[in-house]
Amino acid sequence: MALLRIESLTKNFGGLAAVNDLHMEVSESEILGLIGPNGAGKTTLFNLVSGFFPPTSGEVRFEGEVISDLKPHEIAKRGIGRSFQQSVLFMEATVFENVFTGFHMNYRTGLLKQFLHAPSVRKEEREIKHSAMEILEFMGLASLKDELAKNLPHGLQRVLGICVALASDPTILLLDEPVTGMNPEETENAIKLVRQIRDNGITIVIVEHDMNAVMTLCDRIVVLNYGKKIAEGLPEEIKENPEVIEAYLGREGV
Repeated sequence: MALLRIESLTKNFGGLAAVNDLHMEVSESEILGLIGPNGAGKTTLFNLVSGFFPPTSGEVRFEGEVISDLKPHEIAKRGIGRSFQQSVLFMEATVFENVFTGFHMNYRTGLLKQFLHAPSVRKEEREIKHSAMEILEFMGLASLKDELAKNLPHGLQRVLGICVALASDPTILLLDEPVTGMNPEETENAIKLVRQIRDNGITIVIVEHDMNAVMTLCDRIVVLNYGKKIAEGLPEEIKENPEVIEAYLGREGV
C-alpha cells in the first residue's frame, strides 16, 4: 500500500483548474521529486495534501485513511510535515527557540497544567528541549543554537525551516523549494541533509526548480503541467521524455 495516495484530485479556482484529475502515489522511504513550470500546480498540491485548501473533487489518502477533509493541524498530527517556499521563521528568535516552538503541536499536557507549571509540564519541556537539540545536531546547526534566525545566511535559514518541520515528528515531509537561492556549496550540503533525513525513516516529497539537485537527489519524479501529470518515472527517463523537455526542461534538456 502506498504511504500517500492522490486519487482523482482536482482543485478549481474560479474557472482555472490548478490541479486537474491528478492520480499519484508516494511509496514509503522514497524521495519523490515533483517538478513542472511555474503555475503547474505543485504548491497547490502541497496545500491540498497538508489541508490548507479543500479539494474541489477527489481525495488524499495517508496510510489508507482519507485526510482531505481534515484541518491542517489534524493532518500534521497524523504525520505529514511541511516546509514552505517563503520563510516562516521567527526572525527575532534564536535558532533553538524556532525549533522548540515547532514542537507545540505535540504538547501532551493540557493548558491548565501548563498555566500552573505542573511537574508534568516541566518534565515535558525538558524532553522537548532535548529533542530540539537532537534535531539541531542532526542538521548541523547545534553550534548556532543561540544565534538569531535573522542573522543566518539564506542557506542556513532554509535548513532551519526544515528543522522546524522535523519538530512535528513527520512520517512524510513535504519540502517546497528547499534549495532555491542557495549557492552550490549550500545546495550540496542540503542534498546530503535530505538524504540523511530519508535514511532515518522519513519519506520525502520535494518541489524544486534546481534540476541538478532534483536529478541527483530523487528516486522518482512526477512532472506536472497546467495541473495535470504529464510524466512519471526515474530521473533518467524524465530527462529523455520529449513532453517534459518541451513543457519544462527546455529543448536542450538538462
